This record gives sequence, C-alpha cells and structure tokens, in this order.
Amino acid sequence: MKNFAEKMELFSRNRVVNWHEHVWFGADGELDEKLMDGLMEDVEQTHTDQIVCSLPILAQKVTPEEFRHCNDSLAIALKKYPNKMKGFAFVNPGYRRETDYEVHRCIEELGMIGVKLYYQYRIDDPVMRDLIETCIRLDVPILMHASKLNYHPEEQPFVSNGPHFAAAAREYPEATFIMAHISGGGDWEWSLKAIADYPNIYTDISGSVCDDGLMEKTVQMLGAKRVLFGTDGSYSACIGKMIGADLTDEEKITILNNPDFARYLVK
Repeated sequence: MKNFAEKMELFSRNRVVNWHEHVWFGADGELDEKLMDGLMEDVEQTHTDQIVCSLPILAQKVTPEEFRHCNDSLAIALKKYPNKMKGFAFVNPGYRRETDYEVHRCIEELGMIGVKLYYQYRIDDPVMRDLIETCIRLDVPILMHASKLNYHPEEQPFVSNGPHFAAAAREYPEATFIMAHISGGGDWEWSLKAIADYPNIYTDISGSVCDDGLMEKTVQMLGAKRVLFGTDGSYSACIGKMIGADLTDEEKITILNNPDFARYLVK
C-alpha cells in the first residue's frame, strides 16, 4: 500500500497542467491578491507546472464594462505569475460587437489563451455563433460552465449540458469546446452519453463531486485524450480523484498534461 507521498509522485514526476481555476474579486471589487497568492501556494505544493485561470461573474446579466474589468484584473494576476499562470478571457456573448473586440484584445494584447463562458446563454444558442467563429479563427478553446441540473434548474435557466454541446459541435466541428467540470454536479452520465461521439468536445475533472466510478466512466466513454485536469475550487478533491482513479498510469499522465492542448500553452 502506497503512502500519500508515494501517491503524489504521479504529480511530482510528471508535467501537470490545471485547466480550470479562478481568481476572484475581493470585497472592494478589485482582484483579491491574497486569495490569488494562496492559490499559487497550492500550485507549488502540488507540483503543478501551469494553471489556467479566469475571473467570471456568476450572474445572468453581465455588461461589457463588467467583463472588461474581469479581464483587466486577471491580467494583473498573469503579470505577477507569468511562468505559472495562463488566462481565459471572460465575456458575455449577448454583446456581440463588444465580445468580439474583447476576445481579440485579451488574446492578442493580454496574452490569454482561451475563452471562458458562464450561463448567460447556452453554447448552442445562435447568439454564440460569432464568438465561436472568432475562437476558430484565433485557434483558442472555449471553456463553458456546464451541468445537467436535477434540482432547482430555475437557478440556472440557460445552463448548458451535454446535448447543447453536441449541437454546437455538430455545427462547428473545427471548434474546441471544453464542457466544464464533469464533477461539478448534476447528471454527469447524461452529458457524457451526449458528447461521446464528438471528438472536439473535451471535459475537465474539476468539481467537488466524487462519485464512485466517475473518473473511470469518463475515460471509458471519451478516452483519456479528451479529459483535462482541473480543480475549480476543489483542489484536494480533484487531486484525490486523480490518485484514487482505477486508471492506468498512461491515462492519468495524459489527463495531467493533455497533449491535444500543448499548443495553447505556447501562445
């Protein structure tokens, strides 16, 4: 029986990229640098080589002024940790012109490597088309909040789940979609079944759900190359999921440093 230090050799001996984390605002509405520094301590202690962060607003209505402030604040974090942290730009696609400008600004000027979306619109909503086409041209992935809510779905009426991602992938097979946190709650098997046949849809393992068999079923249905390591505020739980999963070492190493995403990290 391996002790914890021996189990953590999975992380210390291999390259680790965390594709789903966040920095946040403090009570003053500005970047909470103390919280951010604590996150980066976790990065160091867990042998994580790079972490990809965004700063979203968890609300239905988000204005261009608000999402620009999110991205400007994230840019402060990226400058403080240039070798460790990469960024995803947060936008509200309902503002088409402002979103297009912001995505270009974040990718081309601020050095971000992807786009983060929340639940303002579903991924297959026609309003998304301009943004998806922009991301295709810029060759950047879209990470979108997702869940198949079984209880209180009215709290997130436009949240995307597997069938929504499948519809978007059919229309845009050249896009790269990340269906966020398969471990984030709701009926994860529903979403896995819906996206299984679409190779341009990936998922990350972030989230606090630790259902028995979740990791194994995800890899069985998608293959390890369509799974990304991520934490989304559940750092210890997600490390535990990696260590405890009944997967091969090769599968775990692929998840920790997915080769399909290596090109984004050099942008």
